[in-house]
Amino acid sequence: MTTTTAAAKLPYWVRGDTNAFFGFGVNVLVNVLTLTGLCIGVINMPASDVFGVILPALGVALVAGNIYYTHLARRLAAKENRTDVTAMPYGPSVPHMFIVIFVIMLPIYLTTKNPVQAWTAGIAWAFIIGVIVLIGAFIGPYIRKYAPRAALLGTLAGISITFISMNPAGTMWRQAWIALPVFGLLLIGLLTDVKLPGNIPIGLAALLVGTAIGWIGGAMSVPDVTQAAKDIAFAFPHLKVDMLIDGLRDMAPLLATAIPLGVYNFTEAMTNVESAATAGDKYNLRSVLLADGAGAVVGAALGSPFPPAVYVGHPGWKAAGGRTGYSMATGIVIALLCFFGMFGLLGTIFPTAAIVPILLYIGLLIGAQAFQATPRAHAAAVVAALIPNIASWATGLMDNTLAAAGTTAAQVGTETLAGAGVVYDGLKTLGSGAILAGLVLGAIVAFIIDKRFRHAAIFAGAGAVLTFVGLIHAEKVQWNADPQVTLGYLFLTAVCVLFALGRPEPRAADASSEPDLAHTAS
Repeated sequence: MTTTTAAAKLPYWVRGDTNAFFGFGVNVLVNVLTLTGLCIGVINMPASDVFGVILPALGVALVAGNIYYTHLARRLAAKENRTDVTAMPYGPSVPHMFIVIFVIMLPIYLTTKNPVQAWTAGIAWAFIIGVIVLIGAFIGPYIRKYAPRAALLGTLAGISITFISMNPAGTMWRQAWIALPVFGLLLIGLLTDVKLPGNIPIGLAALLVGTAIGWIGGAMSVPDVTQAAKDIAFAFPHLKVDMLIDGLRDMAPLLATAIPLGVYNFTEAMTNVESAATAGDKYNLRSVLLADGAGAVVGAALGSPFPPAVYVGHPGWKAAGGRTGYSMATGIVIALLCFFGMFGLLGTIFPTAAIVPILLYIGLLIGAQAFQATPRAHAAAVVAALIPNIASWATGLMDNTLAAAGTTAAQVGTETLAGAGVVYDGLKTLGSGAILAGLVLGAIVAFIIDKRFRHAAIFAGAGAVLTFVGLIHAEKVQWNADPQVTLGYLFLTAVCVLFALGRPEPRAADASSEPDLAHTAS
């Protein structure tokens, strides 16, 4: 059978696509609702910019990406003469969503009180992420080869525990009577093999249950829904190149988070491609990475600071019966909701407490993966990679609290804070450039555990260089940004070199404690 004939006989929709569409579609819907709330509620952006520019720009990236992944799936099915190929899931990246809001945009907004300036920086950051992922299509395998998995996943786990999990958890416990039943349903449906009657998608069921509880309990308002319905208007994006150029003029501070998150993006994509291959669908890695990078670049050029990416979970949607149609349908439906400004209306229909439990679940999943998908001996390296991210989150919380009180840490004084048991200055230094700092620290610890002291020395030396130029452990990028920390990394490099001279035998892998990466990646 020729490829053309096989493609012609491949249906665009099967019964299983319905299950996968509701599960994956609700997942993406929740993420877009969340980033909408973050833009308006945290950065104080005008709703007209969010609904008229950012969401339509994101919609273009999502519909193009999901149609592209549907095309890849159908091409693979035709090539291998199969009808059970499942498309890769694609949507706005959850870790990046929180990082761009809380690490990039919020500090600028708090300093300038200008949401447009914060938005401009976010666009530039997303563009840089996209470029790094495009480069990663060619060098990604080398990064994955030399950076310990514990360091890469550990710093991501730090993000998941702090920026992804803590804010949703706090929001949940403000209306626990709505959120906890939803959270319980998600845990049962996503962490066990228990199925709902009629195989109802658990994400949809949980959202509907939480919404029903919220409306019955009086947490929602009919006038709000009516007003939001009046605000529905069609908007199609247009290029925001001027804003992008303005943001890129001061790109140096953005690199401290963009570089490691870009590295994570293509590492995560590699893991997801490997996971899909284990499930039977062998996609070309370069094709996936080029699509992810292009989606971020196009979205940024149109005004979206939220890079899209291939999602974890391909085997799950395959098991649900999803084939090629669910991905394209999700992209088209979400894009239409973005173009018609429907997310304002949806935000008044669905209680926030019914939405955010899925984010806490995602945070739990990412945090757990850091330990499950790495050798047991590297658990300490995972924790080491967590610490800078926790420090960054903690000092950010302190800064926001002090700002709300009309003061700053400098005005209060570090000695006064230290007297209250708050080591503010040390935590601030540790948490600056936290993602890259976590990657470096986690790698050093992992290589020391393995007695690969030469590799540890290389990463310690990299830590000295990165500190010297201000990409980590410094408030801004500049030469000799923090000489004391730079010197500390150089001394650590010397220690590792001395032990490397002894040529110790590297740690032997314990087969019983090494992860099965093909399965844990999913």
